[in-house]
Amino acid sequence: MSDTALINRVAESGIITINLEEWYPSEEIVTFDLKKYLFHELILREKDFRQALLEQDWSVFQHKIVLINCTADAIIPLWAYMLVANYLSGIASDVFQGEAEEYLTCYYKKVIESLDTKQYEGQRIVIKGCSHKPVPAQAYASMTIRLKPLALSIMFGEPCSTVPIFKKPKSAE
Repeated sequence: MSDTALINRVAESGIITINLEEWYPSEEIVTFDLKKYLFHELILREKDFRQALLEQDWSVFQHKIVLINCTADAIIPLWAYMLVANYLSGIASDVFQGEAEEYLTCYYKKVIESLDTKQYEGQRIVIKGCSHKPVPAQAYASMTIRLKPLALSIMFGEPCSTVPIFKKPKSAE
């Protein structure tokens, strides 16, 4: 065996790895289901609903992301979502009407749009795959669109094994 030191070519390549999973919300995501407030799981009666909301322990939603939806096949008036949002305002860290995937898509869109992208200009970038959290596919697409005008190249995967997505033409360098 020789005394030659092992060289980590991936580490020395200057590739910037972006792990979208690192931006996943840290707060717990919970659901406020309107189904339990329906009369016979069909209709929402305003007077009963307002009373139930007054009796609700809102502290259980403290510092959580609350998704307001209804799992019953019922027509929910828009004001019902507004009332719940009103009670959650100032308690929950975020309130969204819809499902988790919809929320995460909107969440990641905001995060990606607010990124300071100067550090990615002229760089070779790998957008890491294989996340353990449910990062929506749209986040990967949004990140590609956001970085394409800046990056020298964009790849998907791990620095040691990537799928090329975009490479700036030589004349544009």
